Amino acid sequence: MLARHSFLRLASRTFATLRSDTRDEQVVIVGAGIAGLSTAVALHRLGVRSLVLEQGDSLRTGGTSVTLFKNGWKVLDVIGVGEELRSQHLEIQGIAIKTDNGREIRSFTFKDEDQTQEVRAVERKILLETLAKQLPQDSICFSSKLGRIEKDKDGGILLELDNGTRISSKLVIGCDGIHSAVAKWMGFSEPKYAGYCAFRGLGDYPDGQPFGPRVNYIYGRGIRAAYVPVSTTKVYWFVCFNSPPPGTKITDPLELKKQSKDLIKTWDCELQSIVDATPDDTIILTPLSDRWLWPGFSPPASSGGAVVVGDAWHPMTPNLGQGACCALEDAVVLVKKLAPVLDAGPMAIEDALRSYQNERFPRLYPMTIRSYLVGAILQMDNSMVCSLRDNVLIPKLVRLGSMLEHTNFEFEPLPQTNV
Repeated sequence: MLARHSFLRLASRTFATLRSDTRDEQVVIVGAGIAGLSTAVALHRLGVRSLVLEQGDSLRTGGTSVTLFKNGWKVLDVIGVGEELRSQHLEIQGIAIKTDNGREIRSFTFKDEDQTQEVRAVERKILLETLAKQLPQDSICFSSKLGRIEKDKDGGILLELDNGTRISSKLVIGCDGIHSAVAKWMGFSEPKYAGYCAFRGLGDYPDGQPFGPRVNYIYGRGIRAAYVPVSTTKVYWFVCFNSPPPGTKITDPLELKKQSKDLIKTWDCELQSIVDATPDDTIILTPLSDRWLWPGFSPPASSGGAVVVGDAWHPMTPNLGQGACCALEDAVVLVKKLAPVLDAGPMAIEDALRSYQNERFPRLYPMTIRSYLVGAILQMDNSMVCSLRDNVLIPKLVRLGSMLEHTNFEFEPLPQTNV
């Protein structure tokens, strides 16, 4: 832990000493989340330096966990962090689905459906810190909020930060999340609210958590929840509920815990005790949104030396557990195409960016819609529809193998380097 904190202190220099003139960079990555750091690590493994700008004063290690399926683990292995993360997180063996009165309606085992499947819930804090440790210590610049973007007279992109720093870059990679400033500059619309919110938390069991290695889903009417062991001491949970667009953001941690427990107070399940075991200040409430990439109508993923990755390009609802996995896929595909042409001039870079979009779009477009539709079905509150879901659709019609086909992902490996 001391080494990790030491790294963060060394990495968190700001641009305070860089305000005098415009700074020239080859590659700038905006955002030090999963998409930004995995892109930077993949570039680093190919010997390409990037500068990562993060508006916060440290890594965004708040939040809970992210679920990674075999496609995400394949990327993490390629960029060199898979084994370190596996050693800290439990492999999930399967799924159990219950109604809110405790009746089990279906259970699956992942390996019975797909011997190659691998599912683990990874603590976001550990994932980000593990990725960041792979980078040179001057790669991440914190307290660096993007203020303005414009085309540079030399054909690159000019970035101006809120602190007055100006950076000219041949390539800007927008990894700045669902409300991306880079995506907005490129003409993307704001994501659309899906009609429901989620409380999330990370139950803490210092003496060891008592739950088996499976995802536990509970379905009610207009509300659903789940909990899943992350490690020997942590259990991730969420409560997803239909709601009008939220108003004023709730910041009182005690109120967040109270509201999350009130939603499930009549349920026959272990979730109440897990919420009780969650530190008050770790519970978050998030409105869930997405943005569909309509063929021929949505802006392209790249424009004039700027490109978007992960949630900045294709925010999706979490119903398939693929947001982080797709961000990791984006990173490795983009880097594979970009690395050989970064010194070949703007035209070669643009060709590589178009190739990235053309390869990723056919995968991302249907996945975003499928995730939305799954959520719409699971969030229905009509009693007849819910009865059909619980007694026919899930127990008799759903097949896990077909539901997990989207986790099949093949890509060309990155060249081996000595980095």
